[in-house]
Amino acid sequence: MNELKISHDTAMFEVPAVVDAKGKLTEPCIREAAGMMDRYGLVILTNLLSDEEADFGLELMRQTVNDPARHRSSFASETDNLYVRRDFCSLPSTPPVMRFAGTLTQRLEGILSEFCGRSRPLLEIATFTSYWGSSHQYIHRDPSGVISLFAAVEDVSDQQGGTVFVPGTHMYGGAANTHGGQAYELMELFRTKTNARIAIYNLKKLWRMRQDTPARLAPGEFLDRVFSVKWDQHQPNILRFALGKNSQFSLRDIGPVTLWKLYRRRKTLAALFRPVQVAPRKGTVILYRSDLLHAGPDNRSQHPRRFFGMSIARDIIEAKYWHDGYSPHPTLTAQPVSFGDLLDGPALTEPPQALAPPVSAVAR
Repeated sequence: MNELKISHDTAMFEVPAVVDAKGKLTEPCIREAAGMMDRYGLVILTNLLSDEEADFGLELMRQTVNDPARHRSSFASETDNLYVRRDFCSLPSTPPVMRFAGTLTQRLEGILSEFCGRSRPLLEIATFTSYWGSSHQYIHRDPSGVISLFAAVEDVSDQQGGTVFVPGTHMYGGAANTHGGQAYELMELFRTKTNARIAIYNLKKLWRMRQDTPARLAPGEFLDRVFSVKWDQHQPNILRFALGKNSQFSLRDIGPVTLWKLYRRRKTLAALFRPVQVAPRKGTVILYRSDLLHAGPDNRSQHPRRFFGMSIARDIIEAKYWHDGYSPHPTLTAQPVSFGDLLDGPALTEPPQALAPPVSAVAR
C-alpha cells in the first residue's frame, strides 16, 4: 500500500524452527519464540513444516474450498466472500484435518503450553483465501484471550497480501502503564490514523476496479461495498461510516479532539508503531496473540493467497463471543476439542501421506 509505511523486513521476529528426535521444538527454540511472543505479540517460525506436510495441509484446504456446502466464516468481510474476493471458511473436524491440526499443536506444544492450559478449547480451524480485488482489512484486534496461528502451505508474496502486524500492540497486565501511561490511547490514535488511510486506499481501488477488466467489479458490487446498510466491518462503506455503524472505523472516531491529537502526536506515533507485513515462505508458521493489532491486506496479484489458520483459547471465553472473531465448523461445535485433545492425538512420526483421506471418502 502506497499510503502506508509498512516494513517487509521481518528478520527480528523470525526464529528458525529446530525440532528434536520426537518432532517437537527444542528448548532453546521454545525459549526464544516464547520471549518474542511476550515482547512483540508474535513470532514467525520458519521451516516448521516440511514440504510434504505443507502440501497435505494445502490439499485439505482445497477440498474444503471446492465443497459447495462449505461453512463460510461470518466474522470477516462478508461482502468479499459474497463476490468471491475472499473465501474464509472453517474446516470440518475430519480425521485428516484433526491429524494435521494435531501435528501443528504437538510440534508447537512448548510455546503454546506457556499460554494455554490443556482444558482450553480449540475455537476454530479454518482456511483463509484471498483473491484479486479483495479489500484491505482495517487494522483491528481479534477477541482477546486467544493464541492464533497462520501456517503458510505455499510461498506468499507481498503482492498476495501477507498479514500486516503492529508489533508490541498486544494487551497484557501492565501494558497500559507503558509509554508514560498513554499506551492504549496512543495505540487507538495510531489505529484511527491507519484506518483512515486504508479507507481512502480501498475507495480509490474500488473506483479503479470499475474499469479494470481482470478484477472488474460485478454488477451491484460497488454499491454493496460502498453504500450498503449490510453489516460488514472491513469495507470502505461511506454510509455506515457516516452513521457511525462501523466499529473498526467511522465518523465518530475522528472528531475535532482526535484530529488535534493525531496532529500533535504524529511524530510519536510514527516512532512507536511500525507495521510489518509478513510474506512467509512455505512451511512457515506465524503465532500471535489475538489482541495484537493486525490486518489482512488486499491481494494485488492474480494468484490466490492461502493460509491455514487455527485458534486456541488461553482464557475462559463465553461461546457467544467466539463468533466475533471465530467461526467454528458445526462438527467442531457438536464435538468440542481441547488443547489437550490435540496434544494426545496421533503421533507426530506418522508419515504425512498416511494422513490423506481415501479417495472414496473424498468422493462421498
